Amino acid sequence: MKLSTNQLKALSDERRCVKVKGFKLPISFITELEQLSAQYNIPQNQLIMQAVELFKQSKGA
Repeated sequence: MKLSTNQLKALSDERRCVKVKGFKLPISFITELEQLSAQYNIPQNQLIMQAVELFKQSKGA
């Protein structure tokens, strides 16, 4: 049985232990995120993950 594109993507995401997460954010924040991502040549998701890690460290978690 042939799998649909969505099914293949779901299987791939599951294998890589990733999940899509969508947020509604202010346009100004998105613009800043895009600029920082381009400036430091890192993907936006990586930038967000690094920011969360720094936040955790600053809170002693």
